[in-house]
Parts: sequence; C-alpha cells; structure tokens
Amino acid sequence: MRHSNHNRKFGRETNQRRAFLRGLAVNLIAHGKIKTTTARAKELRPLIEKLVTRARGGQLADRRLLLSRLGRPEAMRKLMTEIAPRYLKRAGGYTRITKLPPRLADGSPQALIEFV
Repeated sequence: MRHSNHNRKFGRETNQRRAFLRGLAVNLIAHGKIKTTTARAKELRPLIEKLVTRARGGQLADRRLLLSRLGRPEAMRKLMTEIAPRYLKRAGGYTRITKLPPRLADGSPQALIEFV
C-alpha cells in the first residue's frame, strides 16, 4: 500500500532518483538559486532544508552526515561555512520557490528555487 508515501518518482529508479536530487542540492548550494521544474523544486525543498538545519549544528557528526548526503566536500564546506550561519536565528523556511512561465519547448511549469 502507498499510505503516507507521497514522493515523486520522476520516472527513475530509487538510486537514480537519489543521485538526481543530490545533484540538484549540490547545484543549489553552489549557485544559490537554480531554475528547474516546479515538481523538482517542490521535491528538493524538504531535502535542502533538512541539510541546512543539520549544518547549523556544526558538529563533526553533522559534517560527516552532510558529506554522505551530498557526496562533495566543497558543497559541504560551503553549506557549513557560508550558508548555514546566515540562518542561525531563523526557525526554518530557508528556501523560496518562485513560479515562472512555462517552458516553451514542452510547456512544463518552471520555478526558481533560491535561498531566502
């Protein structure tokens, strides 16, 4: 049964989907904002918010967990040293999704996800 299982599949198997979302998260951390489809942005938001919350802790265990989730040391470093300190006094809601006009090629709804 699919009770309480509301994740988007994106037409990919589990490992591919995990790697796909990991790549989106790394790009968002590297660039500060990315333009993608609305569904992808909505699926990325909970993942990135949990990572930022974990990065606010700053412990060794947090570093190791972030490295395992992101897979890139430079992304982990940027998240812990530049992004997370901005949100120490904030109780959540680190990202913003702004809807954009649909893509001309296939009409898919577009969105801009960025750090607040």
